[in-house]
Amino acid sequence: MEFVATCPKGFESLLAGELHALGAEGVRPLVGQVSFTGGLADAYRCCLWSRLASNVTLVLARVGAANADQLYEGLSGIPWEDHVAPGATMAIEARGTNDQLRNTQFVALRSKDAVADRLLSRRGARPLVNTDAPDVGIVVRLSRERALVGIDLTGEPLFNRGWEAPLGHGRLAPRRADYAAALLEAGCWFRDVRHGSPVLVNLFPGTGSVAVEAASQALDRAPGLLRTRWGFSHWAGHDAEAWDALATEAADRAAAGAENGVELLLCDTRPGAEGAARRALRAAGMDVEPRFLAAGELAAAVGDGSPLLVADLAWPQPDDLVSEAEALSLFSAGAGAVAGHEGAGVAALSPDDAADAAAGGEPAEAIPVILGRDDATIRCYDPMSLSAEHPLVQLRGDAGSVPVLVGASDQFAARLAKVAKLRAKWAAREDVSCYRVYDADLPDYAVSIDLYRGSATPGRWLYVSEYAAPRDVDAGLARRRLLDVLAIAPRVLDVDPANVHVRVRTRARGGSQYADGGREGRGGSARDERPARRRDGRVELPRGAHLVDEGGLTFEVNFSERLDCGLFLDHRETRSMVRELMKRTPGGSFLNLFAYTGTASCYAADGGAGLTTTVDLSRPSLDWARRNMERNGFVGRNYEFIQADVLQWVADRRHEHRYTWDLIFCDVPTFSNSNRMHASSWDVQRDHADLIISVSRLLSRGGCAIFSCNLRSFKPDVEALEKAGVELEDITAKTIPEDFSRNPKIHHAYLVSRRG
Repeated sequence: MEFVATCPKGFESLLAGELHALGAEGVRPLVGQVSFTGGLADAYRCCLWSRLASNVTLVLARVGAANADQLYEGLSGIPWEDHVAPGATMAIEARGTNDQLRNTQFVALRSKDAVADRLLSRRGARPLVNTDAPDVGIVVRLSRERALVGIDLTGEPLFNRGWEAPLGHGRLAPRRADYAAALLEAGCWFRDVRHGSPVLVNLFPGTGSVAVEAASQALDRAPGLLRTRWGFSHWAGHDAEAWDALATEAADRAAAGAENGVELLLCDTRPGAEGAARRALRAAGMDVEPRFLAAGELAAAVGDGSPLLVADLAWPQPDDLVSEAEALSLFSAGAGAVAGHEGAGVAALSPDDAADAAAGGEPAEAIPVILGRDDATIRCYDPMSLSAEHPLVQLRGDAGSVPVLVGASDQFAARLAKVAKLRAKWAAREDVSCYRVYDADLPDYAVSIDLYRGSATPGRWLYVSEYAAPRDVDAGLARRRLLDVLAIAPRVLDVDPANVHVRVRTRARGGSQYADGGREGRGGSARDERPARRRDGRVELPRGAHLVDEGGLTFEVNFSERLDCGLFLDHRETRSMVRELMKRTPGGSFLNLFAYTGTASCYAADGGAGLTTTVDLSRPSLDWARRNMERNGFVGRNYEFIQADVLQWVADRRHEHRYTWDLIFCDVPTFSNSNRMHASSWDVQRDHADLIISVSRLLSRGGCAIFSCNLRSFKPDVEALEKAGVELEDITAKTIPEDFSRNPKIHHAYLVSRRG
């Protein structure tokens, strides 16, 4: 018989080797699959013992598939009465297309008709179709003008072992068991298992997939031992006697293998990792107790031994830079611990070549694989060729050391420690709890780092923003520097890595601090005075949000659910200016345009404003602003919130000649082309004059406005404004906080008034 075992792309050579070891004959690797020959017992053994295969198909025939009629005729010639028992249900799985058969659903439908018509002609009854749990799964795979037709012997994919947790645990997204097995196979774990008591050092184990697969091999447990349903169970050609013999043998081997020894040394910095790994081992039925180590304990734990070091450097998503930085730092420490150890092995699943810098050498083999839709590699290293001296940054005081990818990162660590100490003294003196610690002080480490400290509940969070590297800087080097920043900064600033948040920010025109982050609200204009939802008399705190203090007020910030966290630190002085200006007009009115989370409205109300009007296009932002106001005690009809396109709303108010405000704050986006705006687009350099003139017409006698934007190259159109009777005073220097002094172009601010 001929069989085909499918697998993820890149696994073909590994799977071919595994099938050879399982006794298969005629093994031939193809793309995404490996064909082999043998009897049914050989296929059953592959189903039960293969750790790398996804499915196993018994090939019945290869038929012509140049068009739908030819495919129908080819399937009609197969004796389906020998495969689908009377009363059994079936389902067709179709894959692949060609010039004439372009839709897999149509291929499946036409194939089902051929099978059903054949059985109708032989038995007088058509079979039932059950796509969820069929008794017989029929596979039709198109390749050019031919189709492979077979019986699915597996049913549910083999990588579903039966012990996996149904969902991930936060940052501990689950890794599929076949990828875990491929890592171990590439690192020659089977060799270690055969030569006595094997030792596995598993870095970033996540939910424990690698640990379970390693223990399963060491204890001689078949990966399919826990499965209760197979694709061949109700197939008419099933050899129950052969299967029962294999299942009994597997159970006997598992019972005998329970006495085998295996040592699992696991290291993961993320909360919940230890519990998740232990739960996975218990769920898989293995009485193995792993040891969890800190990064600094790896070298002592390894000693002079020759373990297999396996690292998963792609947790949990390719764009989770914080997790990647932690994983690479651990991998560097682990690779240094086994470097030069004869007989040891090192294998890593990595999204890019940053693993090479962490390992301290080039891989002996790199196997391309696909993770979801992204490219990755399984990289295998020879410990004898790795350098035992990895770049290491020694931190000040009792902070210890951090393995890094770039040797020069020690300069960043020293600079960050110095400015952090100075900034902390300044913040304590000025009673500032949220401030910028670092802002591209070293050009090669072009990031900004903001520190936020909680008010109602203790907590410290870092918000790291990367500036786009110049085009002449190698992208890989820039990424490794960023990863070093994310490994060093939490240690220097005493912040849990789970509380570090990062984003990429460019200097290019078109970006805006308001461009994303909660702009899901529907368009339109409406006055809304609904109170924020309360729980036990308190304003509800949304998921992922925290409370911080500034200027004697409390604000909600959120680092995980929005692009921007809700409190722009560079406007700290501007907000204080709003409060002081409001004090000069007790009971006066305040208008906040492009209000975002309403922080300026809170300052104005605190300064004595009798009326505040908060306008923004985003419903979530207005809800956020309302919560900020209510937390600070500003509740009632005098504090109004209006959802509207600000540009159109200002134009309408200007021409109504009924509304004026004593103080207006207008912090505009740099650029916007939202389809909810009445105008086709907004460009602050092009359109600012018309907006400022319109805003000036909403000022009461003697009133003023603050206009700000964050376009570095912004130049006001003074001539047009003077012609319209608008006076503009540049107050930027007065609004730049001390912690932003290195970056005075972080924003521009102007005091706007109207002559006469």
